[in-house]
Amino acid sequence: MTAEAPLMQTGRAMAIATMVSRVTGFVRTMVLVAALGLGTRLLDAYTAANVTPNTIYELVMGGAVASVVVPLLVRTAADDSVDGDLFAQRLLSLVVYGLGVVVIVTVIAAPLIVQVYVPGFTPPERQLAIVFTRFFMPQILFYGVSATLAAVLNARSRFVAPMWAPVANNLIVTATALVFLLIGGTGHLEALTTGQMLLLSIGTSGGVAAQMAVLAVAGRRAGFRLRLHADPRGIGVRAIAVMAGWTIASVAASQAVFIVSTRLASQAGQGAVAIYSNAYTLFQLPYAVIAVTVITGVLPRMSRAAADRDLARITADLSRSLRLTSVAMAPVAAALIVLGPLLTGVLFDHGNAAPAAAHLTGSVLAAYGLALVPFAGYQIMLRVFYALGDTRTPALVSTAVSATTIAASLIVAHLVDGPDLVIALAGCTALAYALGLAVTAQLLRGRLGRVDGHRLLNTHTRTLAAAAIAATGAALITQALSPAFGTGPTGALTIISAATAIGAGLYALTAHLLGLGELKELTSMIRPT
Repeated sequence: MTAEAPLMQTGRAMAIATMVSRVTGFVRTMVLVAALGLGTRLLDAYTAANVTPNTIYELVMGGAVASVVVPLLVRTAADDSVDGDLFAQRLLSLVVYGLGVVVIVTVIAAPLIVQVYVPGFTPPERQLAIVFTRFFMPQILFYGVSATLAAVLNARSRFVAPMWAPVANNLIVTATALVFLLIGGTGHLEALTTGQMLLLSIGTSGGVAAQMAVLAVAGRRAGFRLRLHADPRGIGVRAIAVMAGWTIASVAASQAVFIVSTRLASQAGQGAVAIYSNAYTLFQLPYAVIAVTVITGVLPRMSRAAADRDLARITADLSRSLRLTSVAMAPVAAALIVLGPLLTGVLFDHGNAAPAAAHLTGSVLAAYGLALVPFAGYQIMLRVFYALGDTRTPALVSTAVSATTIAASLIVAHLVDGPDLVIALAGCTALAYALGLAVTAQLLRGRLGRVDGHRLLNTHTRTLAAAAIAATGAALITQALSPAFGTGPTGALTIISAATAIGAGLYALTAHLLGLGELKELTSMIRPT
């Protein structure tokens, strides 16, 4: 068995788990849209409140998990003089106590938080968002415990279980939305009863709690005892804080992007916040299935190579990760650009959703498609710095990317208004990540000595050519079939199926003719053994 075989087998299992997780996540999104109504103020209030715990969690801890916690646990596991379980238990205790305080503070500050994020809401919409926000804030603690348990499992080379955990969350929230529909829930904010509001609030936070419970069970099965210590000291809290400090700064910058984007979207018209959020969720699917799978599997390997000061091994892992990710994601990006409005019509044009809102979501998704490959490559490169124990450099780069995004967003806000503004905001993201990718590549080259640049450029050039031919074929098929089948959900699904088949065939054929060996390797990773 080759050295890559275990990684390929684990990668396939992670990809399957992530795909199931994301598919159930889309089902959840579709049911919520059908229940609350895409383009309604009710869904806007729910969406604004529901993303707030995620953003606050990312601000206070989320970025530190990838940059600090996983490499730290890997190095601790390799040190025979340290009790790995005790270290992880004290780390978990620190997370619980710290995030518990954050939950209390944010529940009290909910009115101020809502005002900062969505100043364009009407008074009834703002009041409902405040109520939802207070019910959703405990999710911050649930996310933190889940992320720490997942890091413990990853450090023990248990990558698959954390990928399955979000399925529990998705199933519970989907059931909540279905019950909401069954008891007569509508998309009108004014018609929402107290019982319906409680159902949505408790069911949504209950889903995140279930995700945490799944990881706790998985940790127990992996031999990790879930135990809190009254005194979490003894794990080098100051050193962890110093390492995480730079990451927190970069996450703060990214949250500034979120605040600016959400504030601008809240003033772009009714339903714009949910439209922008749902398009971003769709954009994240291929990144999560492909790039996150690669990152999760390769980060511990890079951390071990960094501990051994084996820069050649790090470069080899980086090159392979970037090439495989690019080959897998380029055709997906092309599909989002060409088929975006049709895809969102099939997904969201149901129930209380407005057809125009579903179409606008697709246009935003198409703009996000331009960011897919640069975003994935940029995120993979940042992980190399984390593996090397350097959180300062990626923090500075991330801050620069965030500043570019904010500047571009504010500029386009003066040039574009109404629904077109949310499309322009997605385009600003694509521009910023392309610049971030270029800068990060140059910095990594200086750190590692080489990044296999000629091979990467060769692979990406051929991949782009194959994706462009595939996109052209898909666009021609779409244009030819649209008059006959229309843009309704059934007709759109037929056009998408035909365009996808032609596009995939052209991509595979062109890749073969251009000698793109990474596609064959990717296929072997997916094919069951």
